[in-house]
Amino acid sequence: MHLSLVSVVVDDYDAAIDFFVNALGFELATDEPALTSGDGRPKRWVEVRPPGASTGVLLARADRPEQMDAVGNQTGGRVGFFLEVDDFDAAHARMSAAGVRFLGSPRSEPYGRVVVFHDIAGNKWDLLGPPEPHSS
Repeated sequence: MHLSLVSVVVDDYDAAIDFFVNALGFELATDEPALTSGDGRPKRWVEVRPPGASTGVLLARADRPEQMDAVGNQTGGRVGFFLEVDDFDAAHARMSAAGVRFLGSPRSEPYGRVVVFHDIAGNKWDLLGPPEPHSS
């Protein structure tokens, strides 16, 4: 058993693809036409994932008022998504250069280096890296 996808509700497929692929470094795994369940309106099935990862993010465009209300607030203002990287400084620098909006400065915690950022929709994510080595 494994978790294959999580959904992020977005305003626009193409802007979200651009953010996840170009700003975060994800790969576009799937972008295919699809239909909504129920009334059969056209939509797209868009999956992005970190390189080499088996779990991905389904970019789901909001198409009803209650979905539009969820854009950027899927977790009630809490950090709800966690992106773990091997090279924290390189990832932070690349994402900063790509215009990712960070909330504060990176900090060191017992579990690793961390800084919160917003995705294209406004949801909060943690960028997580390994703990800094202790000097002796």
